[in-house]
Amino acid sequence: MNAPLFMGIDGGGSNLRIVIVSAELDIIGSCVAGSANPSLIGADAAQATIRQGIAHALAQAGLAPEAIAALAIGIAGASKTHSQDWLLETAGHSLPKSLIAASSDLEIALVGAHARRQGILLLAGTGSAVYGIARDGGELQIGGWGYLLGDQGSGYWMGRQLLRKIIAEADRGAPIQAESLSRQCLDALGMSQPRDLIHWLYRSDDSPIAQVASMAEVALKAAESGDSQAMAIIAAAAEHLARQAQLMRARLDWLTAPIAFAGGLLDNDNPLSLALTKRLGLDGRPIAKHKPVIGAALLAKRQWNMAKQI
Repeated sequence: MNAPLFMGIDGGGSNLRIVIVSAELDIIGSCVAGSANPSLIGADAAQATIRQGIAHALAQAGLAPEAIAALAIGIAGASKTHSQDWLLETAGHSLPKSLIAASSDLEIALVGAHARRQGILLLAGTGSAVYGIARDGGELQIGGWGYLLGDQGSGYWMGRQLLRKIIAEADRGAPIQAESLSRQCLDALGMSQPRDLIHWLYRSDDSPIAQVASMAEVALKAAESGDSQAMAIIAAAAEHLARQAQLMRARLDWLTAPIAFAGGLLDNDNPLSLALTKRLGLDGRPIAKHKPVIGAALLAKRQWNMAKQI
């Protein structure tokens, strides 16, 4: 009997990643493609992208679909809580004989970061959320409400604080100094004056969510240079995120639950990730053991082992 092989599928907001691994996590085949987020490109286009990616990974590894014992799939914008049938149909069409675990982008990231299905994942990128799995397997999520309702501490939230600062200064009639934080923000957006923000923010063709979130990088760089206003915004973001992580520990009834960081604002050393590490009393910035796509493969292996025991 051939050794079992497992597939992990990770559909983030920007890219689709697929791996085929052995039980020892040796990568046998892989694929990277564009976004497979159905909220961004539509369900039909996302489904086609995922199926094409599966076919490419199988071809690269020289495998037939029947070689995959199990797979787990986590797609941004298609959590198992509301899109399980779509996830199962999407993967099952390409791998009809494989055990399929419908997951979420947060769950596979947590499993990858901790190399087990337990603990807390604190994510901050364009948006923010805290996801936790208790010792008994129960799942909880705090935050992740999107840029209109929440996402405190996220890149979008930080960018919005910067833009609010610009318009507050404009309303007071304060001149924008050449080296000020407001001038850095306007320069990054290619604007000469605060009133240029109106058309850019409220244009009907496209909402500039990603561009607003990208302003977080301006704040991080300014904070590294000692700008007090940028440092205050980052301190507030760190406080928001720390409170959510602490609330998750309390709700899980697990005050020592391990915390992993994820997302573009926390996967490297910068003023926000370091401030958050300090606020949480961690010895150092948590480094994920594996990428989310490997987390998906680990989840597939876990589900396959559990099925064997039944």
